[in-house]
Amino acid sequence: MTAFAQKGWARFGPDRDLHAWVACALGPARAALRDPDLAQWHVCSGTWFVGVDALPNGPDGAVAGSGPLRGAAIDAIRAETGPFPPLHPAQLSVTWPGYPQPREGESEAAFRYRLNRDAAHVDGVRGEGAEKRRHVREPHAFILGIALTDGTADNAPLVVWENSHHIMVRAFQTAFADVPVAQRGDLDITEIYQSARREVFDTCPRVVLPLRSGEAVLIHRLALHGVAPWTGDAPKSEDGRMIAYFRPELADGLARWANPANEMRSD
Repeated sequence: MTAFAQKGWARFGPDRDLHAWVACALGPARAALRDPDLAQWHVCSGTWFVGVDALPNGPDGAVAGSGPLRGAAIDAIRAETGPFPPLHPAQLSVTWPGYPQPREGESEAAFRYRLNRDAAHVDGVRGEGAEKRRHVREPHAFILGIALTDGTADNAPLVVWENSHHIMVRAFQTAFADVPVAQRGDLDITEIYQSARREVFDTCPRVVLPLRSGEAVLIHRLALHGVAPWTGDAPKSEDGRMIAYFRPELADGLARWANPANEMRSD
């Protein structure tokens, strides 16, 4: 976790506990891909399933008889947070050959950013309105990704800009200075966020993180990250490159979201 605090990410496993969880989660994940009620999450001309709250797990992570979510990554988080925070239904991020394609309603500039900059973003920062003005709407405690299928460096892997959370912390602390907590979510942070991203691109290493089934990755909530293009020639399969993401929100919202310390408690 010392390395995590410095770099903004850490990789774990695969271990026996996460392999057992993946074996149980894979069936419901496949079912989510076919669920007509989740069809709106198939985007980019069918090359990406963004799958928000798509996995029917319980607040302890249990799914399809798996028992609570366990493993080295969970132990590491618990050492920082104390009791493990209750979990929302996991987001499923699934990609297939051909990603990225333009997302429905996406401008040419936004697609170029997706293609050339991996759609790099800080989770919880939303672009709103026709001009996509940025606001912090979802102050997460951390991001935990668990690979459900084997990934490679050329099948749309997760990418993280190492050390980027330090730059983002400074930027958001400047933006939030003297702004009451209750008003921070409505603050337009577009320019300072874009400036911080440019600094990250200029100064931080881009790290490609292909994950094997059963591996987990922990990402700092303010780390810039994204999804690289699928450049391999593997045939499309039902499963694709599949990662389940847990992003519990901070109970006190934006009060601690931009704190410099490696603080992941959700209560």
